[in-house]
Amino acid sequence: MTAWPEGVARHALGRVDSTMSEASRLAPHLAGPAWIQAREQTEARGRRGREWRMPPGNFAATLVFRPQGGPAEVARFSFVAALALNQTLARLAGPHARLAIKWPNDVLLNGGKVAGILLESISAGAGVSSLAIGIGVNLVEAPPADTVEPGAVHPVSLLGETGVRITPEEFLPPLATAFAGLQALYEHFGFAPIRSAWLSRAARLGERVTARTGTETHEGIFDTIDETGAMVLRTSDGLRAIPAADVFF
Repeated sequence: MTAWPEGVARHALGRVDSTMSEASRLAPHLAGPAWIQAREQTEARGRRGREWRMPPGNFAATLVFRPQGGPAEVARFSFVAALALNQTLARLAGPHARLAIKWPNDVLLNGGKVAGILLESISAGAGVSSLAIGIGVNLVEAPPADTVEPGAVHPVSLLGETGVRITPEEFLPPLATAFAGLQALYEHFGFAPIRSAWLSRAARLGERVTARTGTETHEGIFDTIDETGAMVLRTSDGLRAIPAADVFF
């Protein structure tokens, strides 16, 4: 059995509007970091306000804590969370599962999307008073392919791809432990070791991808991520850093 990280609270809920909303309500009263897990969400959401579907048996939880650093440093916790999720799935899925991280923080299993991450911060002046990191994992069931954006990576489940069945309650302790270790690494040594580890697991690195922002579309070779976490594309006009976009390949 995986040990639980010291000093981290755990809130297990049956039904809630969303773990992200619950984290926002809890944040002002935090004595330390806390994971909020729910069996059912009635108003779950993903990036850019998209609906997040959660069939019974899938994983949904949010970590809320008071981070060190300003908004730029806090945003890079997206990569910390993606690495923690990748490590946890690698540990549970077995040696034959093909895992990769799609920039910035979707986790792919055998080429399909098995998990997603959402960051929301609560600001105080020029800094960030709390950060909520929401994580959803298709443990037993993936949403229908026709519910995702055209051209997006098709959804898969851990059970469907590997035959491994694990409950949401069993999934959280190794995830929380992995995140705590990587958080300590980031806070002590900065982004460099996180960036290096992330790049070693990056999907489509060195290959042609399409990055779409709200107003522009960029195509090029996925060259690297820079020290801010932006995707760097090698285009016909040279290198271009893209801080935020939806990526297609």
